[in-house]
Amino acid sequence: MASGSSIFSEDQFLCPICLDVFTRPVSTPCGHNFCMLCIKTYWNDVQVCRCPVCNHTFERRPDLKVNTFISELASNVLSLKGKVFDTWSAHSLQASPGAVVLCGICTDTPQEAIKSCVECQTSYCDVHLAPHHLAPGLKKHTLIEPVASLEGRICEEHNRLLMWFCRDDSALLCDVCSSSHHKEHSVVPVEQAYDEKKSLLEHTEGKVQRMIQERLQNVVKVKESVKLSKTETEKVIASGMQDLTDLVSEIQRSQTELIAVIEEKQKTVEQKAGGVISDMEKEITELQLTSVKLTELKQTKDQLHFLRHYPNSSVLPQTIDLLNLSFNRHLEIQHVGEYLRNSVSQLRTLLNKMNTDIQKLCDSSDVSNKATLRYMQQYEVNVLLDPDTAHPLLMISDDLKEVRYSMRTGWWANQISNPNMFTEHLAVLGNRSFSSRKLYFEVYVGQKTEWCLGMAAASVQRRGSLSRDSRSGLWAMWFLENKFETFNSPDEPVHFGKVERIGVFMDYDRGQISFWDTEAATLIYSFSECFFTEELYPYFNPCDNEFGSNLDPIIIVPVGESESAGLQRLTL
Repeated sequence: MASGSSIFSEDQFLCPICLDVFTRPVSTPCGHNFCMLCIKTYWNDVQVCRCPVCNHTFERRPDLKVNTFISELASNVLSLKGKVFDTWSAHSLQASPGAVVLCGICTDTPQEAIKSCVECQTSYCDVHLAPHHLAPGLKKHTLIEPVASLEGRICEEHNRLLMWFCRDDSALLCDVCSSSHHKEHSVVPVEQAYDEKKSLLEHTEGKVQRMIQERLQNVVKVKESVKLSKTETEKVIASGMQDLTDLVSEIQRSQTELIAVIEEKQKTVEQKAGGVISDMEKEITELQLTSVKLTELKQTKDQLHFLRHYPNSSVLPQTIDLLNLSFNRHLEIQHVGEYLRNSVSQLRTLLNKMNTDIQKLCDSSDVSNKATLRYMQQYEVNVLLDPDTAHPLLMISDDLKEVRYSMRTGWWANQISNPNMFTEHLAVLGNRSFSSRKLYFEVYVGQKTEWCLGMAAASVQRRGSLSRDSRSGLWAMWFLENKFETFNSPDEPVHFGKVERIGVFMDYDRGQISFWDTEAATLIYSFSECFFTEELYPYFNPCDNEFGSNLDPIIIVPVGESESAGLQRLTL
C-alpha cells in the first residue's frame, strides 16, 4: 500500500459534503462519491433529489450500496494517516490534563513516555521507542500520542484502533469492522457518538435530578402528612373515646332509670292490687254472712216468721262491679319490655355498623386503591385508533374505538403496505402520541382469552417480528387464558385471574406505566423507573383466535361507562 499512497492523495477520499475521509462511501449514478449518511441526510433536507456536485436530477431516489473498493482504499488511507490517530487520541485517549504517562518498559526509574504503540498496546520513552524506528517489523506499527492504557481500545478481531460507533448495535468498531460487518448500519465517529450519548446522558441526568427533587419534595409532603395524620389520629381517638364513654354513661343511666321506672310501676301495681284484694276480702266476708242469713231464713217453716223477716230491700250487699274490673298490669310491663327490646335492637344495629366501618378502616388497602384509581382517572384522555398503523388482518370500527381480529387469511398478501403499519404483530396504535404528561384510558376486553395492551415508543418496530426484551420499545401487558405477563418478560406471570376492564395510566416524567383492574380497584402490574426518550403511543393487540373465544373486539370505553354498556356495544 506504500505505492498506493503515492498514487492516491487524501483529497481524493474526502466527502464533498462533510469534507472528511469517506465513511461507508457510496457512488451515485452520476459517478460522484459521498458518505452514505451525508448524502442521505442531504436528500432528506431537499425536495428534489439531485447530486450536490453536478446537480444532476434523479427521477427516483437511488438505492445506494456501500462501495467496498473505495471503502477499503479510504480505510488504508486512514491507517497510513498518522495525524488521524494523533488527533483522535488527543481528544479521546489522552490522560487527564497534567497526568504523566510513563514508559511501560523502564524497570528502574520509569521515564515519561513519548509515544504509545497500538499493536504493542504499550507506551515507550525515547530510549525504548528506538526499536520501532529501526526494526522493519516494528516500523509498520501505529504510534500515537501517549495514553495511560490502550486496553479495551483495540479491536480484538482486527487489532486496529476503535474509532467508530455503530448506533444500531451499540458497538465500538475499528475502520475494518465499519466497512465490512456494519456497512449497512448507522456508523458515526466515536467523538460524535460520545457527544450524542453525553447529551442524552445529560438529559437523563437532568431527568434523574428532577426525579430526585420530586421525591425529596414528596418525602417532605409524606412526613408532613404523617405528622398531620398523627395529630388527627389523636383527635379522633380522644373524640371517639369521649363519645363512646358518654354513650356508655347514657346507656348506664338509661339502665338505672329503666330499673327504677319498672320497679316503681311494679310497686304501684302491687299497691293497687293490695287495695282491690282487701276490698274483695271484705265483700267476701259480707257475702258469707248474707249467705248464712239466707240459709237460715230459707229453712224457716213458720210462714209468718218467714214473711216478717224477709228483707224489703236487696238481699245482696253493695259490691264491686267485676265486669268493669280490669287488672292486666303484666300486659303493660310486657309492652314496655317489647319497646325496650326494639330500642336495644336498633342500638345494636348501629353498633354493628360502627364495628363494620372500623373493620373497613383496618383494611386500608381497599380504600387506598380506590383513591389511587380515582386520582389516575382524572387524567383520562380521548384515545382513538390509527387505521394507518393497523395490521391488515385487523378490523377498526367507524368510530375508531374498537379493534378485532379478522380471519380473512391470505387476501391482504397483495395489498400495498402502509410504511406505518404492523406487518406481523396484530397491533394498532393510537392516533396521537404523548410525552411529558400524565394520561389514563380504559379498555373493555370482556371474556377474550388473549390480548396485549400498553404503550409503545414512536420507533417501535412495525416490520417483521418484535423482540420480546427490554429493547422492544413496548411497555405492555400480555394476557393469555388466565395469567398476565409483561411483553418483555415472556413466561414470567405477574398476575393471575381474568379481568374484563383494564385501566392504563402513564406518568411520562416519572417513568411509570400502570395497569389496573378497574372493577376490583386492583393493581395488576406497574412499570416503574423507566427512562422514556421519545413520544409514546397507546398500543392495542386483540391477538388471533388460537385459543378460541377470542373474536370479540377490545373496546376503548369512557371512565364510568357501565359493564352493560360495554356488553351492548359487543352485540352491535
